[in-house]
Amino acid sequence: MAEKTTYRVGVLGSGKGSNFVSIADSCASGKSPVQVAIVLSDVQNAPILEHAKNRGIEARYIHPGRYRTKLDETSEPEYIKALQDANVDLVVLAGFMRILKGDFLKAFPMRVINIHPSLLPAFPGMEAWKQALDYGVKVTGCTVHIVDQGIDTGPIIAQRVVPVLDDDTPETLHRRIQEAEWSLYPEVITGFARNEIFVNGRKVMWKKATDL
Repeated sequence: MAEKTTYRVGVLGSGKGSNFVSIADSCASGKSPVQVAIVLSDVQNAPILEHAKNRGIEARYIHPGRYRTKLDETSEPEYIKALQDANVDLVVLAGFMRILKGDFLKAFPMRVINIHPSLLPAFPGMEAWKQALDYGVKVTGCTVHIVDQGIDTGPIIAQRVVPVLDDDTPETLHRRIQEAEWSLYPEVITGFARNEIFVNGRKVMWKKATDL
């Protein structure tokens, strides 16, 4: 097992890894007491793995198994073991396109978080920015939440508002939501590392160290 020197996070991703890059850059800046210990992907050639390797971070592809939307009974223990061997304190989903349930969430109780491109509980599921644009809302944004057994239903940790402009397209709106994600996600992870975030049922409270 890896020697524990700081607050360690494991990142799971399936795609380009833009949120991972923002997290890794935040760690590298020295402003956050966080280390990305490992990056895992269910997609063999996912760019997120290359981003991690370029930063000297352990990066592994683990076959997800036979299901399209979740890990199967063989692959799930492999993911759990890889994260436990890396001695992670927090599991961070960064565009991981599979539902995590059962034993995985039990292995990391209240320590799996996700970022979603809407102001939950509005517009859960896929292409939330397009849902918001089609619905005609004036504001949308992004949400960091605890992962539970549902889809985008866990306790809300933090949100950031993004205005919807009259001339927005799905692409322009998505880009501005991503920019909000890139600042919000590292802030939340740093909050966990500094013991500033406390979960009580569905209520999540932030307390600065000076308040404790």
